[in-house]
Amino acid sequence: MVQKEDILKALSQIEDPDLHKDIVTLGFIKELVIDGSSVSFSIELTTAGCPLKNMFKTEAERLVKELDGVEKVHIVMTARQNRISNDSDSLKNVKHVIAVASAKGGVGKSTVAATLACEFAEKGFKVGLLDTDLFGPSLPTLFNIRESKIVQRDNMLIPMDYKGMKFMSFGFLLGDSPAIMRGPMVSGYIQQLLTTVEWGELDYLFIDMPPGTGDIQLTISQTIKLDGALIVTTRSSLSLVDVARGILMFEKVQIPALGVVENMAYFVCDNCDKEHYIFGEKKSELSDRFGIETIAHIPVDSNRAKPFDKYESNSINSDLADSLIRQVGKNAAAATTPPDVKLMTDRVIITWEGETPVEIENKELRDSCKCALCVDEYSGEKTLKTEDIPEDIHGQEAVPLGNYAVSIQWSDGHTSSIYPYKTLKALSAVTSDSPS
Repeated sequence: MVQKEDILKALSQIEDPDLHKDIVTLGFIKELVIDGSSVSFSIELTTAGCPLKNMFKTEAERLVKELDGVEKVHIVMTARQNRISNDSDSLKNVKHVIAVASAKGGVGKSTVAATLACEFAEKGFKVGLLDTDLFGPSLPTLFNIRESKIVQRDNMLIPMDYKGMKFMSFGFLLGDSPAIMRGPMVSGYIQQLLTTVEWGELDYLFIDMPPGTGDIQLTISQTIKLDGALIVTTRSSLSLVDVARGILMFEKVQIPALGVVENMAYFVCDNCDKEHYIFGEKKSELSDRFGIETIAHIPVDSNRAKPFDKYESNSINSDLADSLIRQVGKNAAAATTPPDVKLMTDRVIITWEGETPVEIENKELRDSCKCALCVDEYSGEKTLKTEDIPEDIHGQEAVPLGNYAVSIQWSDGHTSSIYPYKTLKALSAVTSDSPS
């Protein structure tokens, strides 16, 4: 009869491509039972609806059936309950809360948030969409909602039910009137939207954040707990400068960045089917600059200008939703242990637990910055001049960004340097290999 060790050894050949470990080491295999020639077990994934589940199930069944003495294999796919804990009655039955954000306006953030809500609903999830832009609410226009039926019950606002999704926007309450208010009033209205809406049971609540890094963003991050933030940007230099600010803001309030969506990245020519990049040819992935993954490149397409009451799914939007699901699971499963970063007068020393410290001279590290102020986005050419960097340059503050990068503020006043950990290790390797 087949033994438990044989089954686990076979299953250890399956690697999770996001976590880079096999499913046995990750503890995915549960309730393993051997009954003669029949084997049953469950595979517990990091998040419900993971697009890898069919692949895991098919491969696990094949590997176990190949073992001598096994005739039947029964596999149950389950998911961990990674529910975040929000204390308010409004969100107590909401499993995941994700902010869709951009530090720069006009990059299509609200359209991406609406796309995600529709795609997740099509995949069978219970979805809510909260529009928190008080001064320019987008949700009513995006979904062509002329009349909203928002009612109040027991001091709670009842969100609008739209094709199985739940919507709430300040635009439903305000209508076409302009929002004229100052800081304290803004914070009060935002807290009301966050804590007095009766969402009920939801798998995912998407929060369409207003652009910027001001009072509203801070109020949201301090009022409720978020699984993370998805950052939407274009590749223009103006947008990329603000991406760095957005990442830093979320990390300082302990909200992980789940990934970047590069919107309006290119358009496809009708005649030649060539991809034309609007902001210059793509020189590198944004992950090389910011450390976090770029989970989608969305093209300019006239179909994206249609109201969402006529929404139709497509492969790009479906892949965007699948990628976000995987990022949520990856973030929930991955232990984040930031490295120790020491800022010295002549160098920076980065130490990961159990690894040899990485040492890079200050001037070299400052010279390698790839932010939009130091590299021309259109040409990819470096604009920072090495000779302009002070010889006594040194770091004044270092902020570890989750498990992907570190931000350093320099003594020359430069504050937008973000160094992915893989970049730091590569720089250190080059330095150590250079002749002294």
